[in-house]
Amino acid sequence: QVQLVESGGGLVQAGGSLRLSCTASERAFNSYFMAWFRQAPGKEREFVATINWDSGNIYFTDSVKGRFTISRDSAKNTVYLQMNSLKPEDTAVYSCAAKTRPGYAFYTGGYASIREYDYWGQGTQVTVSS
Repeated sequence: QVQLVESGGGLVQAGGSLRLSCTASERAFNSYFMAWFRQAPGKEREFVATINWDSGNIYFTDSVKGRFTISRDSAKNTVYLQMNSLKPEDTAVYSCAAKTRPGYAFYTGGYASIREYDYWGQGTQVTVSS
């Protein structure tokens, strides 16, 4: 059972930056697609970004393109979400997720679906004040 632990959340003013980290409990992580999702109060969980094992496939939701970057450090079993130019609408609980064996459906849009992912972290709160 893979365990994912997020950190780095907090309170920041609009226009500020935060870097979230997600560390996996095993080295098999290095072959997984890793993703970040977020859930704002009263809303459904939504896809933010995902990255494959060699960082050759990276996808973002439109609302964060140009502001967020995703990266991974295989030596540390860790994936990062660098969030810049934060807006109040970015306020949410951010969770990381792992996909162990992505298939065709995953690469053609399934990566944005919460149903595609096998493991989830507990989440970290990000609050952006105006």
